[in-house]
Amino acid sequence: MSDTYFAAYDALLARWPSGTAELTVPTSYGPTRVHAYGPPDGPPLVLLHGGGATGTAWFANAPALGSRYRVYAVDILGDVGRSERAGLPLRTPRDLTAWLDAVLDGLSLPAAALCGHSYGGWVAAAYALHAPHRVQRLALLDPTQVFGGYRPGYLLRALRMLLRPTERRVGAYLDWETAGTRVDEDFRRLYVLGATLRGRSRPVVGRTLDPAPLTMPVLALFAGHSRVHDAEARADRARRLLPQAKVHVLPGLGHHALPVAGAASVDAIVLDFLGAPSAEG
Repeated sequence: MSDTYFAAYDALLARWPSGTAELTVPTSYGPTRVHAYGPPDGPPLVLLHGGGATGTAWFANAPALGSRYRVYAVDILGDVGRSERAGLPLRTPRDLTAWLDAVLDGLSLPAAALCGHSYGGWVAAAYALHAPHRVQRLALLDPTQVFGGYRPGYLLRALRMLLRPTERRVGAYLDWETAGTRVDEDFRRLYVLGATLRGRSRPVVGRTLDPAPLTMPVLALFAGHSRVHDAEARADRARRLLPQAKVHVLPGLGHHALPVAGAASVDAIVLDFLGAPSAEG
């Protein structure tokens, strides 16, 4: 990956709070970068980013979430970032859940709360279905392919962008999806540069999930202005499939900008859902 890209990555990482630790967790699929913040003896909260965002994108959420929990923000293997594919091939959703098993093992976490945004929400939900005994609570932030598929118009625009990614084209796509939401400029730069890297690998993807078997406490939080899907329709489906889940729609926020632009609201809802650390410890 280019020096320019990693300069943008480091610029976003520099906005994490003082005391953030950089960890490299070895797995059979390759070394995985994890940004860790919060009390070392705090209950664990694993954060899984949206596609192309990297674990650095949780910089706005880390201070609040890390005030109560030991936060582990993972660069998902197979996506852009500082995790590197090496060793066993990472090709299928089963490989992806085995990789996350190895990450939790490497962090010495028998179980943890999981919070995923967008693609990271799909990864988190797939893992919760795979290993429910290792997921104490599951927070899904505008997840894709969990409570339904994509809007056809969004999918068409995203595919056109991915087939011919240029900085101008990717920037226009991101601006279109987040229209009306203030997008952090450092995040925007990292996302645009990551999408236009030559030879970049593509994340492992799979089918739309059936979340009905999930038994742990679940939070489903949707971006009211998401162009990815109809937020209200997805919220209604979440309530039908998981009657015990906590479901919210945050107005005025686009899909890609949700965790950063809506940090104060997102953090408050997630922390309320997670509860006091003593309840999880």
